[in-house]
Amino acid sequence: MRFRPRRIMSGFFSYLQNMEPSIGSIFLRLLLATALSGLIGWERGVKKRPAGLRTFVLVCIGSCLAMMTNEYICVIYNTGDTARMAAQVISGVGFLGAGTIIVTHRNQVKGLTTAAGLWACASMGIAIGAGFYAGAILGFLFIFFGIILLHKIDSYFNSKSRIINLYIEIENFQVLHDVVDYAREQGYSISSFEVNKGDAISDTGTTILLEINLGRQMKHYEVISEISMVPGIRYVEEIS
Repeated sequence: MRFRPRRIMSGFFSYLQNMEPSIGSIFLRLLLATALSGLIGWERGVKKRPAGLRTFVLVCIGSCLAMMTNEYICVIYNTGDTARMAAQVISGVGFLGAGTIIVTHRNQVKGLTTAAGLWACASMGIAIGAGFYAGAILGFLFIFFGIILLHKIDSYFNSKSRIINLYIEIENFQVLHDVVDYAREQGYSISSFEVNKGDAISDTGTTILLEINLGRQMKHYEVISEISMVPGIRYVEEIS
């Protein structure tokens, strides 16, 4: 007898989807919502993002419960729209996701991936609550590995980019001219820059947000190392 994993998986998902609404079915859906969202939340928490394990789990459980409640109302009272509460969940999580997006004093936008992950996690919870287990599990795999793998791919291509964005702390405005002169001497072109007085982390120094077109492919850490050697520069960091 040949082992056929495709047929086994298809039969497993069919069995789950055909389960009668019961305490066991409700427990399974909530357990699955907790487990899958917990893994995504754990990955975000490890990277010290604004929303972590608890937030993701609560969002997924809440959306799963909302979907099951909507289904219960439609079955028991034979009235209502099975998708109405799910639609409200999707729009409601949008506001929660917006709370994880912040703009730092370096004009960096952080939290977009976490916000998108929360929204996707709510959709996954709705799928679980509706009993669409195959879609929920496959969706989880794409979400989880997408967050991990796409981050590495994105970092790789950013490191190969000819455009580099720098946050620089300088002692005084004269250093700004030195930085511009140095960039031109190296054959770089400055796409844009922004100067902020008294916005440095360390003290009341001056900061520069600089976008440079290198004109050729270079290792970004080498560029940062070279610019940091300009006299009067206190701190240099690449920002995304």
